[in-house]
This record gives sequence, structure tokens and C-alpha cells, in this order.
Amino acid sequence: MDINSIRQKYLDFFSKRGHAIIPSTSLVPEGDATTLFTSAGMQPMMPYLLGEKHPLGNRVVDSQKCFRSQDIEEVGDNRHTTFFEMLGNWSLGDYFKNEQLDWFYTFLTDPKEGLGINPNKLYVSVFSGGNGVEKDSEAVVIWQKLFAQHGIDAKEDERIFSYPAKKNWWSRAGTPDQMPTGEPGGPDSEVFYDFGPDENLHQKSIWKDEPCHPNCDCGRYLEIGNSVFMQYIKQPDGSLSELPAKNIDFGGGLTRLAAAINNDSDVFNTSAFSSLIKSISKITGKSYEDDANKPPMRIIADHLTAATFLINDGVIPSNKAQGYVLRRLLRRAAVKHYFLTGSREGLGELSTLAGSVMDIYQGVYFDKSNRDQIIQTISGELDKFSKSLDRGIKELNKNQDIDGKGAFDLYQNYGFPLEITLEILSQFGKKINLDQFKTEFEKHQILSRTSSAGMFKGGLADHSDTVTAYHTATHLLHSALRRIVGNHVQQKGSNITAERLRFDFSCEEKLSDVEIQKIEADINSSIIGNFPVTRTEMPKDEALNSGALAFFGQKYPDTVSVYTIGDDKKTISKEFCGGPHVTNTGKLAKIKVVKQESLGSGVRRLYLQFVK
Repeated sequence: MDINSIRQKYLDFFSKRGHAIIPSTSLVPEGDATTLFTSAGMQPMMPYLLGEKHPLGNRVVDSQKCFRSQDIEEVGDNRHTTFFEMLGNWSLGDYFKNEQLDWFYTFLTDPKEGLGINPNKLYVSVFSGGNGVEKDSEAVVIWQKLFAQHGIDAKEDERIFSYPAKKNWWSRAGTPDQMPTGEPGGPDSEVFYDFGPDENLHQKSIWKDEPCHPNCDCGRYLEIGNSVFMQYIKQPDGSLSELPAKNIDFGGGLTRLAAAINNDSDVFNTSAFSSLIKSISKITGKSYEDDANKPPMRIIADHLTAATFLINDGVIPSNKAQGYVLRRLLRRAAVKHYFLTGSREGLGELSTLAGSVMDIYQGVYFDKSNRDQIIQTISGELDKFSKSLDRGIKELNKNQDIDGKGAFDLYQNYGFPLEITLEILSQFGKKINLDQFKTEFEKHQILSRTSSAGMFKGGLADHSDTVTAYHTATHLLHSALRRIVGNHVQQKGSNITAERLRFDFSCEEKLSDVEIQKIEADINSSIIGNFPVTRTEMPKDEALNSGALAFFGQKYPDTVSVYTIGDDKKTISKEFCGGPHVTNTGKLAKIKVVKQESLGSGVRRLYLQFVK
């Protein structure tokens, strides 16, 4: 069963049980400067888990695109990827443990409605208790009844395992002791698929002196689903109290489920990656059957998949934020190509893998409209790095006695990875002081963490007054651009901090000084006009027919939120959006365009700030 079939089966299964199907949001959270990427299926759902009413009701289901940059170094084994799809179903104050565990177990094991997985291969974990919360004995009893349907005696510590909060508790902040006042959370129950014992794998685990178990992390057991029972909220005195409305937050990895169906622990043998692996084998002339080739080929497949999705969601290679991560993915893929082939020849062919990625997800996340642009962006970035490879090699040829600091300078100045430096120096019988390189690199990491700490402070979304005001200003800017530059202008993305608004839009030509002055005047006129900002929920087709704008290349649910700025006499802006917004434009300060940039590929960027 390929990933598209699994995804559709899951959506259909929960749709039949009263869940509204909602589309995936972008990998780049709109108007949220506190996090670079959508890194979990629950992230776009957080406002509704915290109490906001969902326009489609209290049961929803989706498959959310996710990207985790912190997993880059983990890619190369049989199960880690940076890009993944997370299947999710949500109960917003409706059903709870009994229904959730029953439905997911049925989806996994039923051969007609679900995936037909052998229940003997399934193991589960529950919360063992702590921080004033008792062991989740209720979940244990439910699981025992479910397994008994197939004649399985699900004994504890044999089929059902209990773990502390570090493994079986979920909140945005982590374990209960780390949760701030007002933070929701709760115990969870994970389902694992058993690929069978492998002594070699187990001996590499930190649990090698104990019997293998689901959280051994040696690769035998693969987590394929996690049901979070969000039923507590942190109190000012540090205790946990019951939420008035309990929620279900479920997440299941799509490619991991495909691996379980295949009974093959290598997710790169699933339909999400198998065709890419074949293409990489053809490009490099190397076989995936050779164990030494597997890690670099997996890295190339994952990184090109992630890059294709990021570019489709408006990210462009750069030295900052999301663009820096995209650049790192492509350069790391290039390095692995170099290791496989011993040459940078043929490096440009990696860009063709983007076409293969789009073919795998055609009609789900991609159409043919921007196919060439995505491939050209990857090709251009790889071509630039190919030149950096040349410069780095020349530097090494000139100075074979390079030290650890020099190696780090190559990394910083040319984007020249340590692996390449070590490989070339070995040809001259030379080594570098790795501790010295590590010291320089750690200094860099400390600076990076310090400078980015504010980005992640305060959770997943910043709804401060200033950020909310800037978010509303994006609508005024978008409408002003379309009035003054032309209706061909389309918003391609935005990023908001408390200091400024960054806005990307389609436009081939640089804006003239006169055009910028007109844009500022248009926006400030709308601010002075003190126009109301109103939110309306309506059917998607009705919203589009009414003239509401919907961009970002996103799919939308059947019922959408539309924000209108204007009154009975004049409509300033009307767009699909999720908020937050001010109640009227008079709450905004006057605004000024402070910078203009070209991002290439017919996309430009404006920076705006409020002025006193």
C-alpha cells in the first residue's frame, strides 16, 4: 500500500466517524515569528486545543506537512527524516480515551476499513504516573480489551509498557515540571510496531544490558502513532488540575505506517522514497544494497524531498532563518553526492530529483504550475555550491597544514563542510585538530543559540498587540500593492516580529520610489480611516465568489474564515486568513517601507515598520 492510499484510507476512516477533513497548512507558519517551521501536526491546531472554536466543529482529521530541522544530523539511519507527514485526528472537547484507542486500533488492524496490520506485531506504552497524576490504568484496561478481540493476552511489561513523563507525557513545554502556568498537557499512549529481534541492533542501544523493549530505540520497535489525552492545565502553585473540556490530539507518521505495512524497518523502502533511491543510484552509479552507500543515499533522498516542499511553500535559499536551513539541506546533499562519487561531476543532476518528489505527491501537494521554478531554484543553489567546492579545494591545495580553526573558517566562509576537508587532507596524509574545530564550532553554536533564543520564547505563537497589528497590516499592504502595482501581485509569504513586518510577493520589476510612496500613502490612509476589521465564516466557494483572496498555493477547508477591512461604503481588503487581527485599523500606527529586496524568480520582499 503506497503512502497516498494510506493517507486517503485514514482520512476516509475518520470522516465516516464524524470528522471534518481539513487541509495541511504551510511548512512556514504564516505571521508567526516564534518558530521557523511547522514541526508537528498539532502546531496549526493549537488555538483550538486552547479553546478557540474550530469553524468545522469539534471533530477534525488531517495529514499535516512537517519539517524538523533539529533532526538533520539524525538522518542517515533507517527511520529519521527531516520532512514527514503527520496523520492527525482531533477531539475538541468531544470523545476521549475509549473512542480514540478503539478507533486507532481498528484502523491499524482492520483489513477492510484500515491497514490490516497483524495485531501480534503491535505493542503499546502508557503513562506510569508522577507529578500528582496517577498511572494511566484506564488506558491499560482499554488496550487489554482491544487486544483480547484477537485472542491476545496483553500483559503489562510484555505487551503494554509503562513509562514516566519523559516518554509518555505531552505538552509544548515538555514534562509537567517544565510546564508554565496555564499550559495544557496530559499523558499519552504510543503504539509501536515490532520488526523482530536483531541482536546487533540491540547491542548498540543504551538499553543493551536490559531486555529489549519498545523505547529501546535500537530500531527493532518503531513508533507509529501517539494518542495524547490533553486533560490537565498547570496551576500557579505548580499543581495540575483537570481541564473543563478534555481534548484528543493524535499523531501518526505516514511513512512509518507504510514501513509497518511493508514489515520493513527501512522507511526509505516505502513509496515515499523508493523511486528517489533508484534515481540516486542511477545518478551516482552506486547500489543501495551496499550498506556503506545507504546513509548518504538516504540523506540525499530526504534532503531533496524537504527542499522541494520548502521551496513550494515559498522558502528561498539564503543565509537567514528558513532560507539558511534550506541552503544547508542542499549543500549537505551535495556533500553526500561527492562522497558517493568522489567527484562533483554530475552534481547538477540532483535537481532532477525534485521532479520525482513532485510526481510522488502530484495532485496532493503539487501541481504543474511551479515545477520549473522549484527545479531551477535547486539547480541554481547546487551550481553556486559547486563553485564553492572549487574554491575550498584550491584553498586546501595551497595550505595542506591547515589547523582546526582554518577548517572552521573554510566552513564559515565557503560553506565547505568538515567532511570534505578531512577527505581531501587525507590524500596528503594530513590531519587536523578536531578538538580545535569542535571548539570553534561550539562557539558558533553558542552565538547562534543566543541570537535565536528569542525566536522560540513563549511557545508556538506570539499574539502580542504589536504582532497582531503587523499581521493586520499585511492585509493593507497586500491590497495596496494590488491597487498600485497591479492585480498580478500575489502574496508569497510573510514573517512578523515585534520590530517589523516582512512581506514577500510576486513581482518581476523593482518598485520605484514613487510606487513605494503611493503604497505608504494608501496604507496610512486606511489607518487614518479607522475602518472596522470583521471576521466571517462562510463556505469556501461562496467566499471565493464574493471576491475574497486566497493565496499561498494552499488548499482550504470547505468552511473558511474571511477577514474584511472596510465599511458599507468601501472595502479595503477581503482575504482568507486565520488571525489574529485588531478590531479596527485606527489601532495601527502609521507605517513606512524601510527596505526592498529581490529574491529572484520573480519574487520581491518589502520590510515595513510602524513609525511614531
